[in-house]
Amino acid sequence: MKKLIFFLILLSLILSCKKKAVEPNISNNVFISSLDCNGLKIIGKLNKDKFVNNVLVTIPYTGGNGKSYLSKSIASIGVEGLSAALIQGTLANGEGVLEYKISGIPKSIGTASFVIIFGDQKCLINVVVEDVEDVDKIFVKPGQNIYDVEGNSYKTVTIGTQTWMAENLKVSKYNDGTDIPNLIDNVQWGSNISGAWCYYNNDTINNTKYGKLYNWYTVNTTTNGSKNVCPIGWHVPTNDEWDVLFNYIGDDGYTRCGGMMKEVDTVNWKSPNIGATNTTLFTGLPGGYREVYGFFKHFGDTGYWWSSSENITFKNYSMGHYLDYDSDAVNHIGMYMGSGFSIRCIKD
Repeated sequence: MKKLIFFLILLSLILSCKKKAVEPNISNNVFISSLDCNGLKIIGKLNKDKFVNNVLVTIPYTGGNGKSYLSKSIASIGVEGLSAALIQGTLANGEGVLEYKISGIPKSIGTASFVIIFGDQKCLINVVVEDVEDVDKIFVKPGQNIYDVEGNSYKTVTIGTQTWMAENLKVSKYNDGTDIPNLIDNVQWGSNISGAWCYYNNDTINNTKYGKLYNWYTVNTTTNGSKNVCPIGWHVPTNDEWDVLFNYIGDDGYTRCGGMMKEVDTVNWKSPNIGATNTTLFTGLPGGYREVYGFFKHFGDTGYWWSSSENITFKNYSMGHYLDYDSDAVNHIGMYMGSGFSIRCIKD
């Protein structure tokens, strides 16, 4: 009888061990040696009475023990109506980053604070809640559609003192009717030093929504024979003209104004499409680009646009600007002239 009882206890222990072996590696026994509260980053913005669900806070840590952890939500202090949710993940064995997503509707201006406790480490997140953004002070007015030489129609919008196309260029001719070559082959694309265009991934389905990608030789009057790819009365903006737009809508010319230029939601943009409000009606889309070797990249997460200005630092490079799915800023980039970007035209 004793042998039977002993056998049953042993069997129970074995089954218990097997059961634990197949449980998910989610543990409360997480450990980090320190949280770098001074190194935390806040991506996004909070405005009073404005719903938010895409403000991201990252906090570096050291001494992670490789354990997995669950999501945990923390209510705000100081400004009511917000919560910060720890995004579930797995600690690194050493250095890593914790991510918290802030969501809700801040009920007042001020500082929203979140007391973060992870393992035996503590950190305080302070996020400033501002009054309603000054978008009402920004002059934005939809305009009449314009047409290129092939009859393609484009929405337009006046932003401040400038009038822009609110869609990417789709034309395959200069406005004098001269054809622009469509280069599909990667080798031809890379070796070409005159105007050319393509569809992203050489797929015509991308033309309607995202327009065409053009190399910079299409823009430069020296390489295109003093021609203009934009409709009559319009032109490819200079770098200075882009800066006029950024300075008009942005706090410091670049930060946060990218979100005001991006199409809202994540139907076309990769999630989380941080800060996207499209309050300018620019409706920037993530059309990706074609590199000089012909390969296509970043469709769905980044939109690139040429300026007509050369990069004065590097030969054979030109200036462009891009919007990202994971930032609400406008980013500047010097790209090889043989790359393929989208084009937005501005009124003369």
